[in-house]
Amino acid sequence: MANKLAVITGASTGIGYEIAKIAAGEGYDLIVVADEPQIDAAAAGFGDDGVAVEAVQADLATIEGNDQLLAAIGDRPIDVLVANAGRGLGHAFVEQDVAAWRRVVDTNITGTTYLLQKVIERMKARDAGQVLITGSIAGLMPGSYQAVYNGTKAYLDSFAYALRNELKETNLSITVLMPGPTDTEFFKRANMMDTPVGKQDKDDAGMVARTGWDAMKSGSAHVVAGAKNKVQAAVSHILPDTVLANMHENMAKPEGQ
Repeated sequence: MANKLAVITGASTGIGYEIAKIAAGEGYDLIVVADEPQIDAAAAGFGDDGVAVEAVQADLATIEGNDQLLAAIGDRPIDVLVANAGRGLGHAFVEQDVAAWRRVVDTNITGTTYLLQKVIERMKARDAGQVLITGSIAGLMPGSYQAVYNGTKAYLDSFAYALRNELKETNLSITVLMPGPTDTEFFKRANMMDTPVGKQDKDDAGMVARTGWDAMKSGSAHVVAGAKNKVQAAVSHILPDTVLANMHENMAKPEGQ
């Protein structure tokens, strides 16, 4: 790989897939990662721009899966890391299997935190690199009927700001992307198709990806994708948590319950 290198997780579909397309279009070689075989087909399309693309199928909910990705990267300098891999889970918390909610935590928090530490350590040694972390406006409000997921996104939103502060004397940049409901496989995989938010119109994944990529390239601390979501994010800083929880319930509670 002779070009700059972008490592993008969760790149088989959705926002990660769209970000990978943008990165390839701007001449970045890619290492794209997902926990499903579909990543190979996605990678074949990214190579159309004349860049080198390597696909890695790895379970980023585990330390071993992240180590598999790091081994694939080897000693190549990483210019961009897009920490986008994530997992959702809807319905009432007491009804969720322990294995299901633990996988959300392991993917969104444990695996992401581990990968960020390993990659940023290398970027800091070079004093160069850009990181985009996919958080969510969900992290700004109590997530009734999506409680664990919203909690993990609150962690990522906060964690990104903390990292940015710690690295403010370096040439690294940390940006957190905060999407709202986006037209991806997320709601189907999170078992939320029987909810109002699962059925409503959603933002285009390409628009969200471009918003996040441009914010990262400009060195912004964070960006909320979509005008409606910007309003919701602003309101979340004003209304009491009890009101926000009720608002979220109206979006995420399964119909008929």
